[in-house]
Amino acid sequence: MKKIAYPLLAGLMLISSAHAADPKPTPDETALRNGQKSAQFCRHCHGVGGSSVREDTPNLAGQNEAYLLTQMEKFVSGKRKNEFMEGLIKALTPEERKNIALYFSQQEVVVKPVANAAQAASGKRLYESLCISCHGATAYGTEKVPRLASQQPPYLQDSLKRYRSGSGERIDPLMAAYTRNLKDADIVNLSAYLASMR
Repeated sequence: MKKIAYPLLAGLMLISSAHAADPKPTPDETALRNGQKSAQFCRHCHGVGGSSVREDTPNLAGQNEAYLLTQMEKFVSGKRKNEFMEGLIKALTPEERKNIALYFSQQEVVVKPVANAAQAASGKRLYESLCISCHGATAYGTEKVPRLASQQPPYLQDSLKRYRSGSGERIDPLMAAYTRNLKDADIVNLSAYLASMR
């Protein structure tokens, strides 16, 4: 009995230690390379690697992969409206869209220095009282909620004002409720804080 038990125990320990040593899976290198190639179409507005050079255009770097893919699918289906984006996304194959989402999710966003520390401090208090429950303490979001950390302030301000007024194509009752009582100064402060987050 002992002769059987010890080899069995040793085998189990070997299997268990092999699993413990397994490295964290890395993204598919081929998909990443293909995503980078397909994303060349995006760089004119969203910047190289997804760090936008235009203040009215969102950063895509570091955004959640599943969230990005969902937004692209919404452009394809017409749930999100933008003539240029709809045409561009529809021209991509499903595989290309998936690879682009993976590529941008793996990029580091280029963070700009804080323009106004007092505004950012006020924005932090607002964020912690209004936004943290959905967007998280780091503002990195989830598969369904966008990353806001390090985002372009003018883009954030425009988005928040559209949610507040209900004038955008992305009507969201929850966002409308949370932005309804925000003053313009609050929106500026929130965007300053979010832009400062790493």
